[in-house]
Amino acid sequence: MPILTASQVAERVGGRVVGDPSLELTGFAPADGAKPGDLTFAENEAYFLRADQSAASAILVAGDFRSASGKTTVQVENARVAFAHVLPLFFPEPVPAPGIHPSAVVAASARIDPSAHVGPQCVIGERARIGAGVVLIGRDFISDDCVLGDGCRLHPNVTLYPRSALGRRVRIHAGSVIGADGFGYVFDKGEHRKVPQVGQVIIHDDVEIGANVTIDRAALGATVIGRGTKIDNLVQIAHNVTIGEHCIVVAQVGIAGSTKIGNYVTIAGQVGVAGHLRIADRVTIAAQSGVMHPIPEGQKWMGSPAGPDRVMKQQYLAMERLPELLRRVQDLERRLGDGSSPVK
Repeated sequence: MPILTASQVAERVGGRVVGDPSLELTGFAPADGAKPGDLTFAENEAYFLRADQSAASAILVAGDFRSASGKTTVQVENARVAFAHVLPLFFPEPVPAPGIHPSAVVAASARIDPSAHVGPQCVIGERARIGAGVVLIGRDFISDDCVLGDGCRLHPNVTLYPRSALGRRVRIHAGSVIGADGFGYVFDKGEHRKVPQVGQVIIHDDVEIGANVTIDRAALGATVIGRGTKIDNLVQIAHNVTIGEHCIVVAQVGIAGSTKIGNYVTIAGQVGVAGHLRIADRVTIAAQSGVMHPIPEGQKWMGSPAGPDRVMKQQYLAMERLPELLRRVQDLERRLGDGSSPVK
């Protein structure tokens, strides 16, 4: 693990050192597990008090907090953002050596940049193009005519169907399948007849896709994932869906065919989105919502069927009062039934 000084950490995150700038830091750990030589971090006063009482040698902290125990602090505007920048300094991602493993199967017409790493038992199809610095860790299947831009990293057992196109620095985790047939059928003479899915999947720069995600290729045209979007594990994206830039799609979301998602949209866990909808920019959809209607820009929706959050919260509050309301109605009916007057 690298050794960094407090001043080097501060330089990386645009922070300010209070204490010893030459202090050597050998690791990064949470306060309750930190040891001497470690850097820890704190987002607020409560966390800072714990960090200051820990064995850590320095604290990455948001704001002008001063250590009562004399620890060196690196003061930043946002500790969580700084955390994301500093962590790779202490835990750099391994970079496999360039080259093609002897067990890989590579088509003669494939073009692989000399700086790429093709791991054990990978398969690369005809006319595939693999860019500079690409890492295929192992058992990845890259079908015919696929394109992987510079700096992509595919973890084990990722499958790209034909003509899938990845931009630069796309990361795909284990077991994901990109470009499988869209779920398209028509009912014809008593049976479900398959509609051929002849399109592709296009994934733009800096997208990260979690484990066991499925993104189906379009019937015609393309299923598109916009630049900077992050997709969690176990997500299903159907054919001809378009997801805009810098969206967050959390685990177990399902998006039906031909739906269009705008930019900076957040879709929380276990949301289901019906097909052929338009979800505008900067929308937030709460967990376990069932979306059946288009959502205008900037709105927050929740519930199943989903609606604007203020409306749905009012409904939930009303539902909580239903048992008491039913009891009062039953009491009123009983009193009217035996001829007595209701008590006000």
